[in-house]
Amino acid sequence: MVTKQILNQYMDIQEEVEETRAKIEKNKREIEKIEREGAVIDTVAGGKGGIQHFKIEGFPYPEYSRKKTLLYARQTTLTNLEIELMETINQVEEFISSVDDSMMRRIINLRFIEKMPWGKIANKIGGGNTEDSIKKAFYRFMEK
Repeated sequence: MVTKQILNQYMDIQEEVEETRAKIEKNKREIEKIEREGAVIDTVAGGKGGIQHFKIEGFPYPEYSRKKTLLYARQTTLTNLEIELMETINQVEEFISSVDDSMMRRIINLRFIEKMPWGKIANKIGGGNTEDSIKKAFYRFMEK
């Protein structure tokens, strides 16, 4: 039996997948920037009591390596989240299809699959339903 907790977990996993994808894209842009800019130049003090300055130029391998490692870790996390999401969506869709009440199937689908707020669900369902009535109907249904 699918519980309200599993339905909420499904919504949270969807958000987590999107957040992880955004992090991956940001990480890719940072790596591309490092690759595009290539060598970095820095000036350090040293020699003759610290009054001499030396220009150092080179590719920022430590930063590049950290960002690449982070990218691979995030991609692995995304893969695992997507697998978890697919397993959860299968549970949720099986649950929705097992609900006898057509209006309740619509409510659950709109709320958890389409990620609509209660007010918009009430408008879409129509029939004089309010945000509170739709929400109460759902919670009563889930308590059964």
